Amino acid sequence: MSHSPTSPTNNHGSVKSYVTGLVLSLILTIIPFGVVMSGTLSVLTTVIVVAVTAVLQILVQLVMFMHMNTKADEGWNVMSFVFTLTILVLVVGGSLWIMQHLHLNMMIG
Repeated sequence: MSHSPTSPTNNHGSVKSYVTGLVLSLILTIIPFGVVMSGTLSVLTTVIVVAVTAVLQILVQLVMFMHMNTKADEGWNVMSFVFTLTILVLVVGGSLWIMQHLHLNMMIG
């Protein structure tokens, strides 16, 4: 009943996985920032780029930092991952839907 950090039941990432996650998170933050600040793309393309990079960043953080994966021996981990993806789709999809309807209904003229 040892709770040592080297126990095989601990599924903590290595320094390499944390650094990879950090670099990917930084890249996925810089891309939408650059797209918005440059203003060279259309509004629809900018929204799509921001939404896609946001979803990718959530997935990167779930896999790299929270160590969620789809291994069969970790049933709760898979269930948590599916629940997270469901909530992610609902929140992102609902937010985009609400913003679209607000834009259509608030247009003057």
